[in-house]
Amino acid sequence: QVQLVESGGGLVQAGGSLRLSCALSGRALNFYRMAWFRRAPGKERDFVGAITWSNSITYYADSVEGRFPISRDNAKNTMFLQMNNLKPEDTAVYYCAAGLTGRPNYNDSVNYNYWGQGTQVTVSS
Repeated sequence: QVQLVESGGGLVQAGGSLRLSCALSGRALNFYRMAWFRRAPGKERDFVGAITWSNSITYYADSVEGRFPISRDNAKNTMFLQMNNLKPEDTAVYYCAAGLTGRPNYNDSVNYNYWGQGTQVTVSS
């Protein structure tokens, strides 16, 4: 059984930083890509960013480009989301996801097979 566990969420003031982690455990699988999504209160789940597992190619939503770099540590099976210059509109539950295929629409949640339980990020103004 595959498990994704997010950590690192919390309450931060606008302009501050947080670092989210997503630890992958369980049955070994060859994931092609991992990603972060978020769901703000009353809104749909949105793509934040993604990283290919083999060569660290990254993709970002326009809203976080340049502020939220994604990285991974293959040896630890962990993905990171460094969240800088946080804004109140970044408040959401953040989810990590892992996908087995390399379909081009990396920002579509249907292309991810496994999901974490989510971690809350709250940015105060």
